[in-house]
Amino acid sequence: MESTVNENCVVPAKTSVMTPAPFIIEAVEKETRDTFTIDLIPENRKQSLTFEPGQFNMLYVFGVGEIPISISGDPSMPGVLKHTTRIIGTVTQAMRKLKVGDSVGVRGPFGSAWPVGEARGKDVVIIAGGIGLAPLRPVIYELLKNRERYRKVVLLYGTRSPEDILYKREFKKWKSKFSVEIYTTVDRATRRWRGAVGVVPNLIKRIPFHPGEAIAMVCGPEIMMKFSVIELQKRGVSLESIFISIERNMKCAVGFCGHCQFGPAFVCKDGPVFPFSRIKNIFTTREI
Repeated sequence: MESTVNENCVVPAKTSVMTPAPFIIEAVEKETRDTFTIDLIPENRKQSLTFEPGQFNMLYVFGVGEIPISISGDPSMPGVLKHTTRIIGTVTQAMRKLKVGDSVGVRGPFGSAWPVGEARGKDVVIIAGGIGLAPLRPVIYELLKNRERYRKVVLLYGTRSPEDILYKREFKKWKSKFSVEIYTTVDRATRRWRGAVGVVPNLIKRIPFHPGEAIAMVCGPEIMMKFSVIELQKRGVSLESIFISIERNMKCAVGFCGHCQFGPAFVCKDGPVFPFSRIKNIFTTREI
């Protein structure tokens, strides 16, 4: 069947971007006490699964509702869509109860992508807070697949506690095999924790990178992103080289409903990834 392109979404001809396609759950993995990852494969095996790092899908639990979740898998392995999410509402609570073989609806992928291509030849600083690491994991996969194209790669990651760290098994692999510098901090340390304690922006002050030749990608709670941008600016990183992901209030994913309007932009259609220089005047304004 021929395909038509609508924004960043590739869908079968004569199929609305508002119509979910059926996907089958291939695997469910518990990441932390309140976070899990589901692997999805299309019921129609001929359906395209290509996506760019930073894009998201709308996942629909039949009879419950639909929510936007960033794709957290490897873009070079499009056979399976991975989504990591936290249990925070009705839909995610219902999703966590699903089992291998159950079906969910998928619309997407939608939205803008992280500037992986623009980062070639530069230092890459990845800053994530909590579940914010999930939308950035595809970036890490892309960087590692073509490690020679980038200079220093640094990951700064902060969570509430050591038990809330995502993808623990991958951390050692990223660091040992691919020369990625990883700095982790927690808000509340446990007796066995030997790492840093405090907020993520504090790490920016002392990590080694070249500010004038760096691109920063930031995702996490908005207060964390705000102060991360401030610290990056203090280090000399320009606002044009700082990118953040704003994942809030998205409902339709195609700019129809206006629910996620963010000043003159729509988060679902113009984001969720924005260069900070574009939104600096409205980012801290309440109720936008």
